[in-house]
Amino acid sequence: MVAARQGKPNLKLERELQQEGHFIVAGVDEAGRGAWAGPVVAAAVVLPFLNRYYGIKDSKMLTQQQRERVLLKIYKLAVDVGIGIVENRELDEMGVGQASYLAMRRAVDNLSIDPSFVLVDGFKVGFAGVPSRGVIDGDERSVSIAAASIVAKVARDRIMEEINITAPGYGFNTNKGYGTAFHQSQVRKLGISSWHRTSFIPVRRRVSMQANLEMAQR
Repeated sequence: MVAARQGKPNLKLERELQQEGHFIVAGVDEAGRGAWAGPVVAAAVVLPFLNRYYGIKDSKMLTQQQRERVLLKIYKLAVDVGIGIVENRELDEMGVGQASYLAMRRAVDNLSIDPSFVLVDGFKVGFAGVPSRGVIDGDERSVSIAAASIVAKVARDRIMEEINITAPGYGFNTNKGYGTAFHQSQVRKLGISSWHRTSFIPVRRRVSMQANLEMAQR
């Protein structure tokens, strides 16, 4: 696991790996880990060795409009992009940590080329037959990981906007499934939807309340 270091993301880690003989390096990150509803989405991005970074940085440092613009640049520049999704019902069965790791593995599996090394934001994740390294604050240090953070964030946001059409009332198009005050108030008012993560304690409490109310009304 690599120690954290502040600064704009660059290709220092990727170039070090290139010197070790790894010429196809994928950066991996996920989005949606802490949401109350919807999937966890991960992305794997393989970039060429750039001389400039085209505004690629940690997705949290960009507005929605900026992420959309930079996303177009990423898809034009990238050697390959893979996306992995773990739906909320899968997540409830295995827990959010394992769901995040599975989404990352699926993202790498969905690359059309095999990376020789994987850089992961945060802690190390094992990938079948591919060495990897966890990079604390990786989306602030590695352009490949930062690019993956943008791809994952935009992909998940779009999914939540689609879910909002089938499950209106919770504000998924704006809160993206996170437990905002409005989202919490709507859960109290409407109950939960099929997109909510029932393994999350606040949601599970609501499920229990609903069940008790239904029992009392019988």
